[in-house]
Amino acid sequence: MNSNIIVRRDPRAERIRRNRLHPRHHEFCQPAARWMGPNGVMRRNPHVTAAIGPNGLRRLDRSGATVTAGASSHSVNDERHDQRRQVTLESPAFLVAVVPECPEGRLSSHDRDLLGLARQIADRDPASPGAVLAITFDHNAPELADAGADRWLALDDDGYAGYSPESRLTALETVERCWSPHHWLLPDGPAVGSDLGRRLAVRLAQRNSAGEEARAATRVWQVDKGYCLCRGGGGHQDIRRPLPHVVLALTECAEPVSDTRHEARVVTLDTTPVPSIRRVTDHGRVAVDPSRIALDQAPFILAGGRGIGDWAGFHETARLLGAAEGASRVAVDDGYMPRARQVGATGTFVTAGCYIAVGISGAVQHLQGIERCQRVVAINSDPGCDMVRRADLALIGDGDAILAALAVRLGASQQEEYHHDVA
Repeated sequence: MNSNIIVRRDPRAERIRRNRLHPRHHEFCQPAARWMGPNGVMRRNPHVTAAIGPNGLRRLDRSGATVTAGASSHSVNDERHDQRRQVTLESPAFLVAVVPECPEGRLSSHDRDLLGLARQIADRDPASPGAVLAITFDHNAPELADAGADRWLALDDDGYAGYSPESRLTALETVERCWSPHHWLLPDGPAVGSDLGRRLAVRLAQRNSAGEEARAATRVWQVDKGYCLCRGGGGHQDIRRPLPHVVLALTECAEPVSDTRHEARVVTLDTTPVPSIRRVTDHGRVAVDPSRIALDQAPFILAGGRGIGDWAGFHETARLLGAAEGASRVAVDDGYMPRARQVGATGTFVTAGCYIAVGISGAVQHLQGIERCQRVVAINSDPGCDMVRRADLALIGDGDAILAALAVRLGASQQEEYHHDVA
């Protein structure tokens, strides 16, 4: 780190963040403004370090203490979302095709980074902007407009369900033949998208006589002026090469789209799955014990705090829900949950699609740990606690009683399903 950089502190803002009873506490409790990424690069959250000023311009504040008078963090985010600039492209100069993975039916952080990179490539020349085409193998459109997609092609035929790389590859070849995108962007990670991207690169390279430039670029983490940087040498070396037709990008390859909202216009194409000989048969998902899933990878989390009195009922409800168990620092310190299950800045940062907090008041460190969760449900007897203010859905009442009623309802539903299957 450069020793000449001086970090400015605001003691008054820090005191207000620590004092949960201060009337302006919620305005100053912003999520982490910056963090260290997996590649050793310091990442900044533009949603935290910027706000819409009184003249309608986006103002940056690296101190992390940006506030809007008389508004909580939720109202600030809502106002910023409403003031996004709407972008509509009727006749784009070219297309940039993106194939997000959309695990659990929603855009992951890797998918948003990928769409941000596609937006960067499409907007490189303001005189002739391109359009971002998002291709999903599902009928859902998980916030593609906010993520930067101008067009959306949904391939939701049953032939694309499960593990079907041959059928999906045939569909992507049809898109290439009909629309000829300038670039293909796919995620380079441990999931299925990485395998599909390499298959597509080989198939298109066989049809392309360009030779060396037809090879795909893998482990891409930066694109600039027609060139890309790829990680090599075990992550200790960067390889610079011209931007090829197929790009497989790493996570945090670009900043997600945050200032504009795009059309995500639905487009169609005759891409009927072609029957092929499958050497691998997909028998569906295998049931996995949620307690054996790492907390930072769990899609569904049930977390308990000081308000839990019946921990046996909490564990039973988590089992019936099929949710991974989490806990606040107080519950861990009291010995009710292991340290590996602690959620928050002093524990584990989670990115669950659904996070249910029972009996958790919402300390600043805990709220920082769940800031990337898509949906937060709070069950608490205190309607004025921070977790209730943060939640998308709040249930005010005794947490043990609500969990007990939920366990009874889930148990009865599972019994009905069992008898129906036996019959």
